[in-house]
Amino acid sequence: MASSLTPRSPYPKKENLGNARRGMGVKPGPRRNVLSAINNGGGANSDTASVDGGEGGAGPAAPVIEFSGREDVERLLAEKMKGKSKTDFKGRAEQMSEYIKKLRACIRWYIELEDGYLAEQETLRSTMDAENAQHAELEAQLSSDLEELKAAHLDLTRRCNSLEETLNKEKVDRLLAVESYEKERQERESAEASRDLLTVDLERVSHEAKRFSEQLKMVQDTNKRLQEYNTSLQQYNSNLQADASKSGDIISKLQKEKSAMMETMASLKDLNNSMKNQLDSSRTSQQEAIRVKEEFRKEVECLRIELQQVRDDRDQSVAQVNTLSADLANYKELAGKSAKYCESLSVKVTAFEESWSMQQEQIQTLQKQLAVATEKLKLADVTAIEAMTGYEEQKVKIKDLEERLASAEFQIVEADKLRKKLHNTILELKGNIRVFCRVRPLLQDSDSSGMEEALISYPTSVESAGRGIDLMNQGQRFSFSYDKVFDHGASQEDVFVEMSQLVQSALDGYKVCIFAYGQTGSGKTYTMMGQPGRDQKGIIPRSLEQIFKSSQSLENQGWKYCMQASMLEIYNETIRDLLAPSRSNNFEMPAGKLYTIKHDPQGNTTVTDLTVADVFSSADVTSLLAKASQSRSVGRTQMNEQSSRSHFVFTLKISGSNENTGQQVQGVLNLIDLAGSERLAKSGSTGDRLKETQAINKSLSALSDVIFAIAKGDDHVPFRNSKLTYLLQPCLGGDSKTLMFVNISPEASSVGETICSLRFASRVNACEIGIPRRHTQARSFDSRLSYG
Repeated sequence: MASSLTPRSPYPKKENLGNARRGMGVKPGPRRNVLSAINNGGGANSDTASVDGGEGGAGPAAPVIEFSGREDVERLLAEKMKGKSKTDFKGRAEQMSEYIKKLRACIRWYIELEDGYLAEQETLRSTMDAENAQHAELEAQLSSDLEELKAAHLDLTRRCNSLEETLNKEKVDRLLAVESYEKERQERESAEASRDLLTVDLERVSHEAKRFSEQLKMVQDTNKRLQEYNTSLQQYNSNLQADASKSGDIISKLQKEKSAMMETMASLKDLNNSMKNQLDSSRTSQQEAIRVKEEFRKEVECLRIELQQVRDDRDQSVAQVNTLSADLANYKELAGKSAKYCESLSVKVTAFEESWSMQQEQIQTLQKQLAVATEKLKLADVTAIEAMTGYEEQKVKIKDLEERLASAEFQIVEADKLRKKLHNTILELKGNIRVFCRVRPLLQDSDSSGMEEALISYPTSVESAGRGIDLMNQGQRFSFSYDKVFDHGASQEDVFVEMSQLVQSALDGYKVCIFAYGQTGSGKTYTMMGQPGRDQKGIIPRSLEQIFKSSQSLENQGWKYCMQASMLEIYNETIRDLLAPSRSNNFEMPAGKLYTIKHDPQGNTTVTDLTVADVFSSADVTSLLAKASQSRSVGRTQMNEQSSRSHFVFTLKISGSNENTGQQVQGVLNLIDLAGSERLAKSGSTGDRLKETQAINKSLSALSDVIFAIAKGDDHVPFRNSKLTYLLQPCLGGDSKTLMFVNISPEASSVGETICSLRFASRVNACEIGIPRRHTQARSFDSRLSYG
């Protein structure tokens, strides 16, 4: 039963990304082993099925192969050919066809998986960019809020400073008032002292009071007025004491309110306690004033008693009335001054009370502003806490996205390693040395007849389609088979598509050689170099375009490439630098240039004094190719108007490194346009052209000897028999990839040279270098298999 390998759906959903390597694209239903279709029913007796899952609709539906991970792929790669007889070529061909179908399904599965990983990586990167932008906006908003809070804090600080200055001024005014009060108290004490002296004088003149009876009423009136004035003075004194105590209370209250604003709102309790203490002190002062009043009353009673005594002694005090009158006048004058000063003090106290009320209003306003600022600060704190919480959540999300991105990048790296391994396996199955044949179309100015054009035909059978070529000569048919045959209608694009996989191998770190071999005028230079125009580009410019395009696409995965190009020709076994600054068309070697070929133990080849140019784009290489083509050795022969008389070797060294994984690769791409092979008798070469022809044929013969010796596994391989083979020694054999383009001419006049070229190509095609090819008749399917 035939098994058609058609991979299932390529990529898992995002939520199943962690299980992507355990089961990519598995549809609902019971799972089965990926190789069950291979091990149960697949084999030599299976019906032949097309690569695309049954072309033409013939045959029953084949089971679908599922790939669940790298283990299934490695199991497929490790599969060995089942026991078949060495002579059973048909059975081995069927097995090989099945194996190639499975490999193609595996490659398609890998490509779809890699596309999915790349899409997920882009999604994760865009999500992370959006989160970073939101985080930046939050930080900007927080910064603006902090700036507003700082401005409000500065405003409050300035207002507090102005209040402190006002309070200091009020303190100074209070001190002046206290000083005035102290002076008034001293004057009052002096008045009391004068009163005591008057009392003593009254006692002294009491005996004379009787003699002054006529003036007693006068003295009594005066005494009454003095008593009333004394009482008013006492009341005024008590009022001043009360006002002073109130002023002291107000100042202490202001001080405590200031300290409360500067410290915390909790100091209001202390202010309340201080107010209670002040109330107690006021009450104490009031009690003291009452006590003084009682004492004054007692004194008045004593004075009344003494007045009675004065009445008794009025006669004795008449003589002293004049003296007392003068003293009384002085005392009144002093009392008048005291009254004016007290009025000025009353005005100051009134102004002080008004100022205090204004300050009280300002303090209340500032308290309200402070409360509002406190609320704003609390809101800002809540907003900052919410912003920090959001920031932490964003950090967690970003960290999760980074972890998922790292996992996706790791899977991409692993998938890239697997791709390289599968790609190299496919090329090794096709053969490390492959041969393509290309037939040049008839030239417009050719005089060939229709019969001559019909000398070459192409088999149409399934096994030989696209691989075989038949040649008629003198009634005899010659049949040849190669890895691929391009007829005269094949375009440059068709040719490059078939060999583009080898160019990818050079970028993966392998050594690749592509030769263009054939007789003079068979189209080798056109195949390799092409002509101006996009559709006419040859293998060399197209290969470089693919390499630069692929290297740029790999930059997203962390790869960086450095490329160096060199171009030389081997003319008469002499190396010539086609990029030398002093190069001219006189074909002379620049003075002092040795051009010695050297190989190091790592397989790297260098040519001393050879110009090596760093290239960064295909345009750089195009300019170098134009310069080299002007310096190449060409000549005219009987077989070609402008024949290449030297081997042209274009070498591109590729060095790549991955900063993320630490991987390093070094590949070499050698693109070689060999000089045209020709028979001496037919070319008509003489003189220098004869020497050129002999040197060309000798080097081509040395190249075939080297290829055959490597294929046979000889201990000695004659690399040193030719400069060409010695230059390409590290790129021939081992895991290197070699492709030979044999170009032939369709004219009947060139049939002899064509048969020689095809026979040489057939011998090369039969060689096995490195890992042997699996020779089967299923190459018709292999020729249709294209990677990616």
